[in-house]
Amino acid sequence: MSVNVSMAAIPAAVSEFIRGPHKLLIDGKWVAAASNKTFSTHNPANGSLLAEIAAAEAADVDLAVNAARRAFDDGPWSRMTPAARAKLIWRLADALETHAEEFAFIETLDNGKPLNDAKIVDLPHSIEVLRYFAGWCTKLNGESISISNPGTWHAYTMREPVGVVGSITPWNAPLMMAVSKIAPALAAGCTVVLKPAEQTPLTTLRLGQLILDVGFPEGVVNILTGFGETAGAAMTAHPGIDKVTFTGSTDVGRIIIRAAANDFKRVTLELGGKTPVIVFPDADIDRAIEGAARSIFSNAGQICNAGSRLYAHRDVFEKLVDGVSRRASEFRVGPGLAASTQMGPVVSQEQLDRISGFIASGQNQGAELRVGGGRIGSEGYFIQPTVLTGTRPDMDVVQQEIFGPVLCAMSYEEADLDRIAREANATSYGLGAVLWTQNLSTAHKMAKKLKAGTVRVNGGGLDPALPFGGFKQSGWGRELGREGIEAYTELKSVAMAL
Repeated sequence: MSVNVSMAAIPAAVSEFIRGPHKLLIDGKWVAAASNKTFSTHNPANGSLLAEIAAAEAADVDLAVNAARRAFDDGPWSRMTPAARAKLIWRLADALETHAEEFAFIETLDNGKPLNDAKIVDLPHSIEVLRYFAGWCTKLNGESISISNPGTWHAYTMREPVGVVGSITPWNAPLMMAVSKIAPALAAGCTVVLKPAEQTPLTTLRLGQLILDVGFPEGVVNILTGFGETAGAAMTAHPGIDKVTFTGSTDVGRIIIRAAANDFKRVTLELGGKTPVIVFPDADIDRAIEGAARSIFSNAGQICNAGSRLYAHRDVFEKLVDGVSRRASEFRVGPGLAASTQMGPVVSQEQLDRISGFIASGQNQGAELRVGGGRIGSEGYFIQPTVLTGTRPDMDVVQQEIFGPVLCAMSYEEADLDRIAREANATSYGLGAVLWTQNLSTAHKMAKKLKAGTVRVNGGGLDPALPFGGFKQSGWGRELGREGIEAYTELKSVAMAL
């Protein structure tokens, strides 16, 4: 990483926002935590203090949940038509678009990702998610049911909002995840208590300002910054929460399941992944090299669906690994505000230590370090894009989610689809899979065999209309798409004698 980098100038509005204060949003007002406690958020590019943030605890959770309950049961939100909800959500999308550059800078400062990535990925996707779900407000219909039993009666179903939703978001894509939680919940008619990750709370707080600016009623969206062990735990156990939605690690997902079980809260979980990238000998190798590199090195590998396991046919394995390794060595790593940066820092010292530990573990178990593997500099949380070869399915680096820019490359001998699928499926995760082949039949056959919630072929991507979630320990339920909004509803059956 070069120290002679041209840094983008921080807009005045961003500097003013960062200076704060940063309070909790409860019942339409910005308030200090009941305990007056705060915590610090830091710039991962240099470790410097960004801001002091209010630290919510159980008392604040109680206030926020009660506010959300009033808004859901008795407030103007409960009487608002679906069309009126749609207009509010669309206005929020417009406001976010107006302030997109400001949000991109805040996201880069707090998370570390390259500013260009925030501008061309995070912001456009967040805006389109809001607009997509605004369109669903008026389309949550039930249906008439044809009855088999004798008699003269009429039956139909209807969808109703589930109620008060507790949403907990991760630090790897803070704004995108916040929007992906609140957009379908609001479109369905729910109210929300939202807790962003303590490492990256700032864009969520700025989003709260926009929510008030565009006119959402008091208590519809409440934002609690704080720690998972305090605010998060109190939310998931609170009897006033009807549904919990969480994106994060599988281990924390287990904790949430146990907390929600006491009163049978509805739960949606988007958890860890260990995505296989499978390259067949007929693939466009140049495209596969670029796709495999971006799949694991984008956002410093801090993506639940990152392509962290590479399986390539022996005929193309060396060319593919050489190409990805070359791209890894060429990747420009640096501060997110530097115009040349392609990969920023990881989010924290804890995450840097975790990734370094996995790389060392892989080498100790016999993996070969083809490229990367080391920390960059002593300031900030930078690590080199890394490729390991000679890895085996039983190694920790192959089985466990690293959540960093570390690729484990393996070859296979013959294009036996069943065998390839068995090996690709041989983890506890099932979030995603990537295929590179020009054979349409192979693509369809493999897509059916893989135990993954999303299968991308030759570079297919993410869209608000596509349901996203995983098999096995990658989670419960789906986000985005029709399934994503229906998860925030209860289905009621009505049977009426005529």
